[in-house]
Amino acid sequence: MSKIIEQERYTCAIGAMQSVVAIPKALPILHSGPGCGMMVRGFFERSTGYAGGSTVPCTNFSEQEVVFGGIDKLRLNIENSYKVLESALQVVFTGCTAGIVGDDVESLAKEFRAIGKPLVTVETTGFKCNNFVAHSEVVNAIIDQYVQLFIKDNSIRSEKNAVNLFASIPYQDQFWKENLRTYKYLLENLGFKVHILFGPESGGVTEWQQIPRANFNILVSPWYGQEIVEHLEAVYGQPFFKFPHLPIGANETEKFLHGVLDFAKHLEIAIDYDNAAGFIKHESAAYYEEVDNLATFLLEFRYGLPNHVHIIHDAGYVVGLSKFLLHETGIVPKEQFIVDNTPEKFQQAIKEDLKTTSNKKNISLTFEPDAGKVQDIIRGISHQGRGLIIGSGWDKQLAKEKKYDFLSASVPSPYRLVLTTGYVGFHGGLRIMEDIFNSVLSTYK
Repeated sequence: MSKIIEQERYTCAIGAMQSVVAIPKALPILHSGPGCGMMVRGFFERSTGYAGGSTVPCTNFSEQEVVFGGIDKLRLNIENSYKVLESALQVVFTGCTAGIVGDDVESLAKEFRAIGKPLVTVETTGFKCNNFVAHSEVVNAIIDQYVQLFIKDNSIRSEKNAVNLFASIPYQDQFWKENLRTYKYLLENLGFKVHILFGPESGGVTEWQQIPRANFNILVSPWYGQEIVEHLEAVYGQPFFKFPHLPIGANETEKFLHGVLDFAKHLEIAIDYDNAAGFIKHESAAYYEEVDNLATFLLEFRYGLPNHVHIIHDAGYVVGLSKFLLHETGIVPKEQFIVDNTPEKFQQAIKEDLKTTSNKKNISLTFEPDAGKVQDIIRGISHQGRGLIIGSGWDKQLAKEKKYDFLSASVPSPYRLVLTTGYVGFHGGLRIMEDIFNSVLSTYK
């Protein structure tokens, strides 16, 4: 029996084209119908990058290609793409129609590789998976079909203090740019060389070529990206450190950074551990100085601030925000909802992670990809005090109905412009406080 999902908070597999858009001078090419790219552009909105949005080359698969195949059209499309757009790496995405017809895209790719064109192919038929899963498949395809070409110049695990970071999924996490920039800043100040791979702070394709050099990998995620670090462990022997949720605020950021240091020490990596510990202490002190400045405000408005919250987001944000809000703002997480279609095999570990938030309070958690159903559940819930909903732009009206405060923190987000905002780390925790409390203050007249 088919199931209709309302207000889906992710896209089909081809939405992972945004992972390529996020690599400087990398170009996605869609072997699909024209509606696929339009769908992705509409969902992520302000996310065109260098070669995203309407710029993405597309074969515009039609009835003719369904009957006779679309390889010749794809070949011409790729050739012209090299002429029109300056790109260092091209990745071909196959949509549903191309997948059903069975076009041999890989053989075509070999033609271009033979003449020195670094072409990567990845199957992203929409019925196969969503973009959370496809993100890992895209990254692994680039590793196998592109990074491997440069292995002679990038010896495996040759840089003992270098790490590859896999965290926010570009554009799916609307704060991805600043989040990655924050991870890079924190880890570099511990003494590591950091490959963040995506965004303006990365080294583009050159940094991708150097992936094998890293001594180990860091995964900040409850489940998405797991296949990447497992694949790298298999092909390059790189172990990985996993932190299962976003480190937001002082408590979790300290745990994350000390966890990385302990992992590095176990691998006998030679960095200045005393200096690294001093950096963490300094950043934490600066964070708590700002929190201390909030004391008067919190005391004055203690009866007019939210005392409970519902979060509608992916697993990493739901757990990370719950821990932060309870321990560092006093806002109590009530019923929480994970809407990223988490594979069942990861759900128990996520539940256990959330349980560690408090030994005095059990936080209700529901895995439900149907966000419309989630909204109906919240409509039937009642708690004393002022409430807060953290979700996507679709949840703004729900917050208005319940007379709750609202923070837009996930896609789609038509009511918010994000440029340099990030929610991870010490500064990320302070920014969330600003956003929540500014939202509250805006309601006073």
